[in-house]
Amino acid sequence: MLLAAYLLALKPKLSRKERFAPYKKQYFAHRGLFNREDRPENSMAAYRAAVEAGYGIEMDVQLTSDGKAVLLHDKNLKRMTGVDRDLYTCTYEELRSMPLGNSTETIPLFEDVLKLVNGRVPLIIEIKPHGSVLATCREAARLLKDYPGEYCIESFHPLAVFWYRLNHPEVLRGQLASDFFREDTKVSLPVAVISSNLLTNLIIDPDFVAYNHEYADQFSFKVCRALYHPVCVGYTFKSFSDLRRAAETFDVKIFDSFIPDEEGKML
Repeated sequence: MLLAAYLLALKPKLSRKERFAPYKKQYFAHRGLFNREDRPENSMAAYRAAVEAGYGIEMDVQLTSDGKAVLLHDKNLKRMTGVDRDLYTCTYEELRSMPLGNSTETIPLFEDVLKLVNGRVPLIIEIKPHGSVLATCREAARLLKDYPGEYCIESFHPLAVFWYRLNHPEVLRGQLASDFFREDTKVSLPVAVISSNLLTNLIIDPDFVAYNHEYADQFSFKVCRALYHPVCVGYTFKSFSDLRRAAETFDVKIFDSFIPDEEGKML
């Protein structure tokens, strides 16, 4: 009975796999097609470069203190702006005065990036858990309501994926995961067990599983793939050799730091 319950817990949604055809045709630029000079990650310049190169885009959505949806990966602003504050404690006007890295770029509004892309390439949109994850879901869904292009959402937080299952079942949704017992990330033991082993799949019913490609040998991920054959998204490939090695494991591939169409070319 325990074995049956475990295997059932891993079961994702399998009835919409054909909708991933546009995502399988191209690589996805992680936080845009960024470099170390004038195109910092999650900037308008990085998104523009990705669109012009014909890559899909992965991006990270979170809310400011005044409810604006903006794009930045980190909870804290220090790595990207030098300011030691959590993003969700800042207003959007405060963020506009904080350049990203050594560039003139600043943290962009989600709606401005949607206007820039305008359906030209598919999007993978990560809902960040910082601040109120449900408020972020509601605002992202509002801004995406009339978006003309292909997009899907994903999150490490099962509640975000479950919210989309309940409120916008038409949107493709995915569970982000990694082997948190091997990854250098501080999470509680229950979160590490549940997330690493995809044990919320039956409840949140994800259309795809997004897993850290470095840990593709994780037991539950391998069982899920072998038993259910779900759509698998791999993140984040940082070299051509990594991409080539995991080509058969992942259907959709997210990259940064190199050009995946040109072996050996680094950004």
